[in-house]
Amino acid sequence: MFPEITRDDVFRLETRRLWLRWPRANDAQAVARIAARKEVADMTANIAHPYPAGAADAWILDARTRNTAGTQLGLVATLNRGGRDVIGFVSAKWEPDGSVVLGYAYGVEHWGKGFATEALQPVVDAVFTLTDAEAVTAQARVINPASQRVLRKAGFSYESSGLVEMKARGGLFPVDRFRLDRKVWRSLKGWGEPRFRQADPETRGVLEGATCA
Repeated sequence: MFPEITRDDVFRLETRRLWLRWPRANDAQAVARIAARKEVADMTANIAHPYPAGAADAWILDARTRNTAGTQLGLVATLNRGGRDVIGFVSAKWEPDGSVVLGYAYGVEHWGKGFATEALQPVVDAVFTLTDAEAVTAQARVINPASQRVLRKAGFSYESSGLVEMKARGGLFPVDRFRLDRKVWRSLKGWGEPRFRQADPETRGVLEGATCA
């Protein structure tokens, strides 16, 4: 379970270019714009295409509910300057076996710029720093080498391949599974130690971490 600090919607992760924060009702249009792209939906198990009306609002409500319960950390990624546009979203969910599984998606126009890797690192740091999870896992479709590269750059190692049910895709599809164990995470160099900063009500719940090139 995630602790109290993540169950408050002022919780935020920061990187060099991004803020990762709880989704809000007024993020629905941006979330829908990202999820509605076929290129994005096709690489996920749960985003339907065409994207249904109201699905973004439902996702935001579900993410906030699960965040409050401490069963997941569901965040939107925003640029940390300008209009702080939402460019993607990432989640870390508890599994019955005690591991945490990651999921993420980013707007097509932001692919290939390192944002996904930059966002995953502090999420992984938060999981291992704030919980007793022994491993973080993720999977990527075999036709999605870009996502596989993101995971490898974030410290994950290939574990196995297999078929998984992707309800939104309408059947079973081959995926590659990846894993990062706590012991490996501890041994990784160059990430630095995550730091908590609790200065005032505007900034409490901020976890700072080094970015990944």
